[in-house]
Amino acid sequence: MNVKALFIALCLPMSALAQGFAGLGTEADGFSVPQPDPQFSFPADHGAHNEYRIEWWYLTANLEAADGTPYGLQWTLFRSALAPEAGEGWTAPQLWMGHAAVTTPDQHFVAERLARGGIGQAGVTADPFEAWIDDWALTGDWTTLRMTASAPDFAYDMALTAQGPLIFHGEGGYSVKSAAGQASYYYSQPFFAIEGTLQLPEGDVAVTGNAWLDREWSSQPLAENQTGWDWFSLSFDDGNKMMGFRLQQTDGQNFTSATWITPDGQTTPYTNGALVATPLATNDMGVPVRWHVELPAEGVDVTVAAINENAWMATSVPYWEGPVTVTGSHEGIGYLEMTGYE
Repeated sequence: MNVKALFIALCLPMSALAQGFAGLGTEADGFSVPQPDPQFSFPADHGAHNEYRIEWWYLTANLEAADGTPYGLQWTLFRSALAPEAGEGWTAPQLWMGHAAVTTPDQHFVAERLARGGIGQAGVTADPFEAWIDDWALTGDWTTLRMTASAPDFAYDMALTAQGPLIFHGEGGYSVKSAAGQASYYYSQPFFAIEGTLQLPEGDVAVTGNAWLDREWSSQPLAENQTGWDWFSLSFDDGNKMMGFRLQQTDGQNFTSATWITPDGQTTPYTNGALVATPLATNDMGVPVRWHVELPAEGVDVTVAAINENAWMATSVPYWEGPVTVTGSHEGIGYLEMTGYE
């Protein structure tokens, strides 16, 4: 059995993104559950939290070449636990999945890596920080990072420098996801400057831009009636930023949350109902690729549009992920992730 088949066989509960990685809408079954008023400790919390069922290190970047061509970049490492018990070697219950992608205005390159924990194929250490799966790696001290990934049809080598503080979503990093109270621990570094080289079929491309790194972990962040999410990370030309998500429910309603981020890193959290995200147009797969996004409390009334409508992540757990433009009350760029549409 190859590695991919083994991973899928061991992860059957996480095979449908409608419930998310590791069954995000199922019971926690002995795993730890996030609690209000978290007390984060760094650098330790940059590392893995094996007592929780699902966790990710999730980086997206808006890039531009010297000729003005826009590019998007993704590097993601997911950790999923089969059981709350510890183990060593092949008995370790940790499973790892890595996704890397490069998006151009007319192409979308995707690669996936799958691994078992405990045998050196993948993992995360906090100090010094290193997240890796096979030869893909994200390393550094969270002030500066180096990020690499490679696949048959693309590769990249990027340097990142933080130009602002960490941002904590929800109430001090406790991010509520449903009316029933499901939640995650969630913080970001949205102030990375990034530069490096994309290796594409047409040749190497030097790029610069900005990057957004999300850290999140939980054991049951979705309610049973939630089927997926639409997540926006928007960077406006005036220096403000906004994170917002819309969680889709089986009753046709949505649960929303947002964080307003000023240029100096001050935050304002917004609870359910403050953010409104309405699809305006879909691609050939029926996935929304143009949105009307409103956060009236901050005067936001914008259209968010995909740079490449076909940025579908055809991975073991499929979803849409790609760079976007922002027009309207605020101009800018950002990233959009959508699940539950497969």
